[in-house]
Amino acid sequence: MTLVRFVSADGRDVQEVDAPAGERLLDVAQNAGQPLEGTCEGQMACSTCHVIVEAEDFARLPPASEEEEDMLDLAAHVTRYSRLSCQIWLTEALETLTVKIPSGFHNMQGR
Repeated sequence: MTLVRFVSADGRDVQEVDAPAGERLLDVAQNAGQPLEGTCEGQMACSTCHVIVEAEDFARLPPASEEEEDMLDLAAHVTRYSRLSCQIWLTEALETLTVKIPSGFHNMQGR
């Protein structure tokens, strides 16, 4: 199990969810009612599942692929700790994961 902490854009609300290994972060977030659209349903064709990973946790994740980096270029409010939640798979080794929901997003693919 991984304890996932979702922090609201304003930092005031934190929701903690226990999720089993093998789950995709986007699915965990959506099941928990988090405002991640995931328009492309995890096909890495949009940027509507963008999250900002806590710096300590970011270093424990596998690096983003070139395709993910390209898609993050289309997301709003990107930081050096940004990832697409559809590309983060929870593992047994990842005991905790804290992500912040960006204050807004803009899916430039939808234009």
